[in-house]
Amino acid sequence: MNRPKKPDCAPKPGSCIGLALSGGGPRGLAHIGVLRVLEREGIPVHVLAGTSMGGVIAAGYAAGLSPEDLEKEAMATARVRRLLRLIDPGLPEAGLLRGQRIQAYFEKLLGQLTFADLKTPLALVAVDLNAQHEVILTEGSLSLALRATISVPGLFTPVEIDGQRLVDGGVLDNLPVDAAQHLGADIIIAVDVESDPNRGLEDRLKEYGRLPNGLASTLAIVDEVSQLMMRTIKENNLRRNPPHVLIRPIPPKGVNLFTGYSHVRELIQIGEQAAEEKLPEIRQHVSVQQVPSPA
Repeated sequence: MNRPKKPDCAPKPGSCIGLALSGGGPRGLAHIGVLRVLEREGIPVHVLAGTSMGGVIAAGYAAGLSPEDLEKEAMATARVRRLLRLIDPGLPEAGLLRGQRIQAYFEKLLGQLTFADLKTPLALVAVDLNAQHEVILTEGSLSLALRATISVPGLFTPVEIDGQRLVDGGVLDNLPVDAAQHLGADIIIAVDVESDPNRGLEDRLKEYGRLPNGLASTLAIVDEVSQLMMRTIKENNLRRNPPHVLIRPIPPKGVNLFTGYSHVRELIQIGEQAAEEKLPEIRQHVSVQQVPSPA
């Protein structure tokens, strides 16, 4: 399950374009705007790789949902009552939430798809706590893999698959450039949704009104620690293995790992703007790589 096969998406060297989408909770909705711009400009995406929320958006697109479909679903799901229906408390288990309801949501949205059923090759990133390394998921149940890639440690219980205990891929690889390369991509466009220092997150969480005493502060600490860890590892990974084009939408203040789902349209527009600014760079890399060298 962690040894992806290289798809036949590159008939000529330099012709396989991969899109790597980072995690980031609701900030990841900006990925929809990036996809919209790439479609509009006729820039093909041959393979997709995603971590956490980036994996959710990538999976929906790989399954055949358009950016417009993804926006409509995000708008519908962003309602507080619908978000609350996805919560299934997991205490005293290994996480605050069991994650069964959100997996059922993925199954309802995408059906009983496997990776082999997808229209575009896809890789989702998780981390195996048993082996203590990154796992690239490219086979089996799509909904189960999505459940794994979004399982923030401490928030969701780990997913057990074939002796592995899988948690959010952002722990080690929040911007999966390497996963896109594993799928055969020669040109990597990476989208990194920048994080906010999240000051005042605890107060914003309390606005939901239904959180038990102490839970808001617990979630705030989980978010603060995870963002610090992911930023540090991500920057090291980017220095070691930079993409050809890096798009960095900057979300508005107050949008973080747990809050900000009411900013759907704003986040998508931010993604569009960030992608449009990078179009000259994208076209340069795509055209340079795809033009055959003189004989």
